[in-house]
Amino acid sequence: MIVLWTDALIFLLIVMTISMGVYVRGKEHFRRPLRQITASKNGMISLTVLVFFVLIGLIDSIHFKASGDDGNDVISVLDYWAAPLRQHGEKTYSAPFAAFGYGKEMVTLDDGTAHWDYPRLKYGGAHLSDPERELTADILKKGLYGLFQGASLCTFFWLMLWGIFAAQQQRFLKGSAPGKSALAVGFAIVTIVYALCYLSAYYHILGTDKVGEDVFYQTIKSIRTGLVIGTLTTLIMLPMAILFGILAGFFQGWIDDLIQYLYTTLNSIPSVLLIAASILMVQVYMATHEEAFTSVVLRADMRLLFLCMILGVTSWTGLCRLLRAETLKLREMEYVQAARALGVKQGAILARHILPNVMHIVLISVVLDFSALVLAEAVLSYINIGVDPTTYSWGNMINGARLEMAREPVVWWSLTAAFVFMFILVLAANLFADVVQDAFDPRRSRSDGV
Repeated sequence: MIVLWTDALIFLLIVMTISMGVYVRGKEHFRRPLRQITASKNGMISLTVLVFFVLIGLIDSIHFKASGDDGNDVISVLDYWAAPLRQHGEKTYSAPFAAFGYGKEMVTLDDGTAHWDYPRLKYGGAHLSDPERELTADILKKGLYGLFQGASLCTFFWLMLWGIFAAQQQRFLKGSAPGKSALAVGFAIVTIVYALCYLSAYYHILGTDKVGEDVFYQTIKSIRTGLVIGTLTTLIMLPMAILFGILAGFFQGWIDDLIQYLYTTLNSIPSVLLIAASILMVQVYMATHEEAFTSVVLRADMRLLFLCMILGVTSWTGLCRLLRAETLKLREMEYVQAARALGVKQGAILARHILPNVMHIVLISVVLDFSALVLAEAVLSYINIGVDPTTYSWGNMINGARLEMAREPVVWWSLTAAFVFMFILVLAANLFADVVQDAFDPRRSRSDGV
């Protein structure tokens, strides 16, 4: 098993999330908003979609060595499972669910004659003897069969879990419209994904790109990149934002002036230029230390990690300002003044009275910033200062689609696939962010209690 830097940070983030869940389990001021989130239909549906994306990202974050695998010795569990999609490449472009190439070329028939025509694909629809007549019916047949198998699989596991956890599931579903909605969405996702995977064994369901690589495989692989950018950047940004924001608001004086000068100066530098300069420095370092980056995967992973660090360093200032303003208000509260009068140490006041009362701002900002960071990766990769060109990402797919959109006929499926998957992830994150903001906003909770 090979542990990349981003893999290690992802699993560290999971451990931190589980630890935080255990910590807040007995805290009533956290349990109330969490109950409000679970009581929201939009919140549970969007959370179900996010969990699906996260599971794909986690499967793609378990790497191991596979000798002789197309010269790339480091692959993930997702690569291993999706080996047919990875290995069944075509010569060049092909449309979704096509059995013929997208452009005409000189085709040699069995009798030795040659003519200008659309060539048969090597893998897509190769099982059909007469694609022009059988294609539509075969797609419908296999699609319905895949949906039936997916639905049957979901039903089987549901009945099995119902038998084991009958009492818990009855309490979960009894009078719980959000729970039923989340279950229905999960059922639909698993069924549709199973049907798509079944169809992908016979067709390129989202077509192929210029070098004949399956676009569906590229889109699924890009999920991990989007999640890494959104989560690891937050992991890097949070400590600086929380530490500097609380210290500036609590101590004031020269500490406040120094921190304000720091983030004001950082905000004065154009972020795109700072990111471009940092990425250039990373590329120069890698070029001069080639012995440390013997694998393409390791080199791409290191650039992805540096991009997360750069985005984290440039994006902590907004949350820092919010935490500073909130701390300025909290330090004048009666319970903080009473703790000072009783001689409680300043570190204890920060840990027991200030930090817990600004966590709602931290949680809201984290969820809101996630979708912005996912979109930032797409923009940066589009202008060639994002992730490594060998890394699968929606930004690289959109960047590669620039010339394809000017082609005749237009190759539209790469751009469409990246847009649809990114849209679903960002939409689910934004909907969940709205629910989290409503649940953790203390002003809203006070107004609801009136």
